[in-house]
Amino acid sequence: MLDDYNPTQDWYLGKPSISSPLEIFLDSTKTSTEVNKKVTFWFATGGAGFCVSRALALKMMPIAASGKFVAIGDKIRFPDDVTMGFLIEHILKVPLTVIDAFHSHLEPMEFIRPETFHDQVSFSYARMRNEWNVVKVDGVFDLKTDPKRIYSLHCYLYPFFSICPKSIRRR
Repeated sequence: MLDDYNPTQDWYLGKPSISSPLEIFLDSTKTSTEVNKKVTFWFATGGAGFCVSRALALKMMPIAASGKFVAIGDKIRFPDDVTMGFLIEHILKVPLTVIDAFHSHLEPMEFIRPETFHDQVSFSYARMRNEWNVVKVDGVFDLKTDPKRIYSLHCYLYPFFSICPKSIRRR
């Protein structure tokens, strides 16, 4: 996937977990017109992972290095993935490029079709309402041995590893 992107250009790749841009209000003591200024931006969900270009990472350094990233997060009072989106989209004006192949625990994993596993960038899992939100991978390890389906997913994608059952390695 990264072959399609030039590392010398600014890009921010990922997948949001919300259906519309986040709206926050910034408190400012500069002028009365800036108090409670509304800011709207997208952010890539950290649980799914995201990717920034080298060029963008270099532009972020003076703004985010040496504890400045944490200070920005403290100011807007949001977690690190939201802070990253705020920094990239709002401050640096680089839009999020949505890549559907990133998957977080906030989306239903069971709907990712096994024939598309090779095309995905990331997978996740979570326990929700006493059930595991995991990818459906049949015929590798049972649920007791592999409740999060990570071993099963690995063997589905790379069946010749020694941890995979011999019946899978023959495929």
